[in-house]
Amino acid sequence: MDADQVLAFRLARSGLVARAARGLGEAAACPASDFARDAALLALAARAEALSREAYRDAIDTGELVVAHIVRAAIHALAPGDLALYGRALVARDEGELATQLGRQVRRLAAEKGFAPSEALDEVASATKAALANGRRLDKNELHAELRGRVNADLMPWCRGCGSHHVAPMLWRYATVEAGARLDSERRYMSGEPGRMPAANEAVRRFLGFYGPAGPGDFADWGGLARSHADRLWDEVRGDLAEVRVGKSRAWLMREDRGALESPPAAEGIRLLPPGDPYLQKPNRALLAPDPELRKRLFRPVASPGAVLRDGRLAGLWRARAKGRKAELTVEQRGRLRRAELEEEVQRVAELRGAAEGALVLA
Repeated sequence: MDADQVLAFRLARSGLVARAARGLGEAAACPASDFARDAALLALAARAEALSREAYRDAIDTGELVVAHIVRAAIHALAPGDLALYGRALVARDEGELATQLGRQVRRLAAEKGFAPSEALDEVASATKAALANGRRLDKNELHAELRGRVNADLMPWCRGCGSHHVAPMLWRYATVEAGARLDSERRYMSGEPGRMPAANEAVRRFLGFYGPAGPGDFADWGGLARSHADRLWDEVRGDLAEVRVGKSRAWLMREDRGALESPPAAEGIRLLPPGDPYLQKPNRALLAPDPELRKRLFRPVASPGAVLRDGRLAGLWRARAKGRKAELTVEQRGRLRRAELEEEVQRVAELRGAAEGALVLA
């Protein structure tokens, strides 16, 4: 298999071959990161027809769509039935694996203060549930204030940026995962309905459905899991996998997807994908942008640009800035782009961001 064929399969599974009259739950089958401003909204609008900012907010508040901390404890928009799968089911139960998930700061605190990572997570998750009980909705600062009165001081290091003590960042984020909390359209935390705990190995199947062919290391990176944790879940589904060669490397996908990989549909049209879009996640980056310098510019630690796709191929980078009531989108072309098609997408993105009008600047 060559890179183009793999990307075509992943593009189709990401829902980007063509916009369709699909519900937002279906459009968010592969969870969409909401780290950057309006990222999840723009990602879903690249997949679903006629999505507006108001319809997106309504979907969050009615439960048609869930926004929550899930994989890597990062905020994503996802289908409501998948909250437990991508959330609690992937929280490690082994102390060492959980320590890897919770990160370096929590590992250091655990060593200094003498607590177990699981005890800390249970304490903060219980405090989070109590804070959100009886239908309460709290923004991040209000939630931190509640946790300060409910959580042991050993779990609340000094934060220079905030100028206060609060629960270590990865610990409180994973506590919302463990508590099954979600966010409303005003970005307030509230109790969720994560449902029955599914088998965690289902996440491997889903991952390969979107990012196959891949290996267990790719799954570990995507899910924010310790390698031993990822390997164990991978081994549980190994009998359902087919091995393929991608260049000189071995990789795997679900056996049932072999035909779809061999004959992926062709994509048409232009899409402006936001930073953090499911299609721009780590498994696709080296294939999408083989040039290391381009890859470094497109996938920055912070303030990444968006990607312009034309017929499924990377054709440019884009950034937006507000200019009065307008949204000005600067596009750096790296392939042939039709201005009329590009302007249509620019206007779509501007309206979704709440601007009255979009202005295209070609760089």
